[in-house]
Amino acid sequence: MLYYLTTALYVLSCFFLLLVVLLQQGKGGDMASAFGGGGSQTAFGARAGATVLTKATTVLGVLFMLGAIALSIMDRGGSASIMGGVRPSAPAQQSQPAQPQQPK
Repeated sequence: MLYYLTTALYVLSCFFLLLVVLLQQGKGGDMASAFGGGGSQTAFGARAGATVLTKATTVLGVLFMLGAIALSIMDRGGSASIMGGVRPSAPAQQSQPAQPQQPK
């Protein structure tokens, strides 16, 4: 039960992290700045304060990493394998190569 709850929260945090990252504005990496049109920024780029989106990105990034670690630890319960129920088959019989016929 705890595993499924953790998985659901992990998927939600991944979804919100995706949304928050996509909502953020780029740091002057558009086409205008590629050709020297980024004149409104300083020489080293505009440095804005930590907005709500950047703080949310940090929190959701930490939740993403902790969730991945927690799910990997919780999943160590069994040593099951995909090939666990498969029995090895008998090796195929190898036929003898054909003997060349002797001319009469």
